[in-house]
Amino acid sequence: MHGICNYENSPHVTLNRMKRRTTRPAIVQQVESIISEEYEKSHVFRIHTFKGLNWCEFCGNFLWGFTAQGVKCEDCGFSAHNKCSEKVPNDCCPDLKHIRGVFGIDLTTLVKAHRTSRPFIIDKCVQEIEKRGLGVEGLYRVSGFSEEIDALKVVFDKEGEKADISPSAYDSIHVITGILKLYLRLLPLPLITYDTHPALIKALQHAAENDQIAALRDALTLLPPAHYNTLKYLIEHLSKVVALHEITKMTAFNMARVFSPTLMPMPDLNNGIPSMTSEITVLEKIIVHHKSIFS
Repeated sequence: MHGICNYENSPHVTLNRMKRRTTRPAIVQQVESIISEEYEKSHVFRIHTFKGLNWCEFCGNFLWGFTAQGVKCEDCGFSAHNKCSEKVPNDCCPDLKHIRGVFGIDLTTLVKAHRTSRPFIIDKCVQEIEKRGLGVEGLYRVSGFSEEIDALKVVFDKEGEKADISPSAYDSIHVITGILKLYLRLLPLPLITYDTHPALIKALQHAAENDQIAALRDALTLLPPAHYNTLKYLIEHLSKVVALHEITKMTAFNMARVFSPTLMPMPDLNNGIPSMTSEITVLEKIIVHHKSIFS
């Protein structure tokens, strides 16, 4: 039964195809180009006990049994037989009703659920910081009050994009920078992924700086698209802060020292506390040469 099933003709794809016919073509084209092609994401299947009558969204046949009849994707709710799930492509499009909060959620999962190119919390915080914080000394180095940061975390998890981070709600810009750093720190997969980490460190082995920059550029292409777009946006923002280092006291080195443990955590911490020297150097070069690296 499972061997003759075709995903393109499955109930899941057929239903979505019918839904698209009722959606404006321009919107469909935009969503498909951003979500389906660039942001490929695998399903997160877990054994599930279904209540009532349920059918496999891949083959269309009944899910037999009283318990553990099949699997269900935690992010989009796709239901299937265990064997059928092995043939489903990496086209998970998370549903917001299956996602709880903002923090600790896989970055690609969050952007696909919200139909954005970057996490909305990154855009929202960066815009607020650039609006009223670029001239603040110690920006990103000075910590905000932990109680306010914790409270804002709850607000973001509850209200999402509607969260109020204006001066009337949080007058200290250090609370906004603190929540941005907290979001990045709690990502289950770092913004600069573990797979990309070795290639970035290896780039420093080149003697000529131009070769280092080229190697860093090539290494960053290994990032998932959502991670790459977010990193590019973040680095461009940090470079604006660094450009005002006479006021902010935040040079590229200082900024790299603040962000390297969050953006480039060591893949293996079994050897004790890492020095992060190489990671700081990598991030400093990315900030300084961001126009060439992300061109």
